[in-house]
Amino acid sequence: MKGILLIGIALAILGLVGLAMPVFTTTQTKDVAKLGDLHVQANESTPHTIPPLVSGGLLALGAVLIGAGIMNKNG
Repeated sequence: MKGILLIGIALAILGLVGLAMPVFTTTQTKDVAKLGDLHVQANESTPHTIPPLVSGGLLALGAVLIGAGIMNKNG
């Protein structure tokens, strides 16, 4: 099945990216004060971590689905 193979590849890539970059940061801009046309804004950065167990699980599940897709194609 082509769908299982593609999903497996996508999950494996996500797992590899999660293992390669376990921490990423998002930035949010908030309005602090507003006086007429004057806007005072603050940028707030929030770090997010991806647990290695989740990344490894995605990689393993992707490998299993890739294997199932290949076996199903040949069988």
